Amino acid sequence: MTVELCVVFPVVIIVALIAVNALLFFADCAQLDRVARNAVTTLASSPPLDEDPAVLAAKVEALVREETNAQDITCQYEESSGIGRFCVTASFEATLFGRGLRSSIFGVSLPRLQHSTALAVDTYSPHKRISGTG
Repeated sequence: MTVELCVVFPVVIIVALIAVNALLFFADCAQLDRVARNAVTTLASSPPLDEDPAVLAAKVEALVREETNAQDITCQYEESSGIGRFCVTASFEATLFGRGLRSSIFGVSLPRLQHSTALAVDTYSPHKRISGTG
């Protein structure tokens, strides 16, 4: 029975480690989606008249960082056919029950997981004329 415990215990620890990291990653993804949607809705749906989209993306990035307490967050703005799109990306590093892991084990590098969410915004612009009207 002791031999069985010695063989099974490391496997149980590894499975628990993988499960905890997967749940933490899914929780971070859900939080990023919610916070990014709220930040883009708040800041980009009705921006100031002369606001540069890059400045808006920086503001969205700062607000998402503040709300999620994460450092590895980026926000980019792309525009196509008059509709702007904010792409917020966060990266996740696996941990050993809250403690940091090495970046490589036995010569194999551990990749950082990334999650992105893209939100399209058609901003309200009262100064634009609608084509086809007087």
